[in-house]
Amino acid sequence: MYLIIDVGNTRVKVAVTETDTIQDVFVFKKAKIISELKKIVAKFPITHSIMSSVASISEKKKERINDFLYPLFLDSSSKVPFENLYRTPKTLGVDRIALASAAVNKYPNKNVLVLDAGTCITYDFITKKGEYLGGAISPGVQMRYKALHSFTSKLPLLETKNIENFVGFDTNSSIHSGVVNGVSNEIDGVIQQYQKKYTDLTVVLTGGDTYFLSKQLKSVIFAHPNFVLEGLHTILIHNIAND
Repeated sequence: MYLIIDVGNTRVKVAVTETDTIQDVFVFKKAKIISELKKIVAKFPITHSIMSSVASISEKKKERINDFLYPLFLDSSSKVPFENLYRTPKTLGVDRIALASAAVNKYPNKNVLVLDAGTCITYDFITKKGEYLGGAISPGVQMRYKALHSFTSKLPLLETKNIENFVGFDTNSSIHSGVVNGVSNEIDGVIQQYQKKYTDLTVVLTGGDTYFLSKQLKSVIFAHPNFVLEGLHTILIHNIAND
C-alpha cells in the first residue's frame, strides 16, 4: 500500500492507495501531522509514500517523519510523467505539478485544462503530447469575499452563497453576485479561450470549492475532488518504476 500526503497551510489530506484505487482518506490539522501519520502507518502496511507541501514544514519535522516513513518529498527536481515547459520550473507549485501528473495519467493523449478552486484558483494546461505549458493564478472565492471586506471600510464579510439572480438587490446580494457571478464568468470565459485554440479540450475541476462551483458553471467539466492526491499517487508510481 502507498501513503499519499498533501500538506496545506492549515490542514493535511492523506490517502491510502492500492494499485490505482484510493482506499481511505484522512484529513487533520497540520499541527498533528506526526501523531496522525504514525496512527495511519500503524494501521496500514505502507511500502512507499510521497509528501507534497504547499506550506513550509520544518527540517526537524521532516527528520521525525523520516524516522518512521521516509517519504519522497515532492519538489521541482522530482521525476514526473510529463514534459515541463514552464519557463520557471523551480517556481511551479507542487500542487500544480501533482495536478499535471493526474491529468496525463487520467486523460492520456488529450488536451487537458485543470482548474483547482481553493484559496486561489489555478489553471493548468497540459497538451495531448504530455507537455505542461502553464496556465494562470487567480483569487479564490473566499479570498474575494475577504478582500472586499478587508480593503473597504463598510462592506461586510460574508459566507459563500448561491445566487438566485445576477442583479444584486441590496449590499449583501450585490457582494454575492460580484463574487460568485464573477468567478463563474471568469472560469467559463477562460475555458472558452482554451476551447477556441484547442477544440478537443477536456476540463477538470478540483479543489475545496469543486461542488459549489460545478453548479454555477455553464461549461461541461469533470469534477475530481481528489485530483491532487491522484496526481501524487501517479508521481510516486512513476518514481518507483524509474528508480
